[in-house]
Amino acid sequence: MSVYDGLPKPFFVLAPLDDVTDTVFRRVIAGCAKPDLFFTEFVNVDGLQSPGRPRLLKKLRFTANEQPLIAQIWGKEPDNFYKTAQQIADGTFAKELGLPEGVNFAGVDLNMGCPDKTVVKNGVCSALMEDRELAERIIDATSKGLDGRLPLSVKTRTGFSEVDLTWHKFLLGKNLSALTIHGRTKQQMSKVPAEWDVIRQIRELRDQIAPQTLIIGNGDVQDRLQGQSLHQQSGVDGIMIGRGIFHDPFVFAKDSPWANYTPEQRIALYKKHVELFAETWQNRERPIHTLNKFCKIYINHFDGAKELREKLMQATSTDELLKELSSH
Repeated sequence: MSVYDGLPKPFFVLAPLDDVTDTVFRRVIAGCAKPDLFFTEFVNVDGLQSPGRPRLLKKLRFTANEQPLIAQIWGKEPDNFYKTAQQIADGTFAKELGLPEGVNFAGVDLNMGCPDKTVVKNGVCSALMEDRELAERIIDATSKGLDGRLPLSVKTRTGFSEVDLTWHKFLLGKNLSALTIHGRTKQQMSKVPAEWDVIRQIRELRDQIAPQTLIIGNGDVQDRLQGQSLHQQSGVDGIMIGRGIFHDPFVFAKDSPWANYTPEQRIALYKKHVELFAETWQNRERPIHTLNKFCKIYINHFDGAKELREKLMQATSTDELLKELSSH
């Protein structure tokens, strides 16, 4: 049975955000209000199948509390997608990560949407919209590696320089379990509002071409209520929330308590995050400044928050951070 079977409509997903949605943050969110699906940060298959593999494992690290979890991968060499998919499906990575028997990833997602200039220049992620032959080889190699043991999905955009539905027709012909659409082109980056009308058109294409493929909409979703409204408008099966998590760690709750959280409660939640960070990355796999971007989530909307945030962002260790947080 696939992880996508039996999900509610709409189901809610925490987006993969590089250097944000690691195992620590996913556990914090799971403790606040769990989404129906988690995604890892995107991890490079060419690096995983090289001597650099140990350094990249941090991006795949997870605990049993973060399930179901989809591993998001990217790269250039189809053979490395095949090997990585095989090792995810057979539990090799889970074993390397020290997880107990029977705990594994719930699926694999291919990143074909990241608009970062460096990766695009290298002909990967969103650049694959312009190289369908390589995209097809990557999808087929990953599918072969998974061998039906785990579901395969793709996350992409509405087009490269402009909306291009032929790309989505191509993807819908690849027997995917799910297809996530970020409602902007590669060229638009995040500079314009997400085009949910285009997402609806892609969902209509799905109905004709591949009714078994679930469509997940992504872009500018700030809370669960808005996600439900966009589900009604577009007919998508799932809603993915990315930057909305920065406004409310309880964004997946049916009734979020965040607006009524006291400064003490907000500080306590950040303290929990820092403690988990210190416990998880004992060998400094993640630099301390990684925590700075989370400051604005918790240390916000109360008197003195700005000043406290400035102090916290100057800390050079988790001990310093915890000392400062404990004094408030």
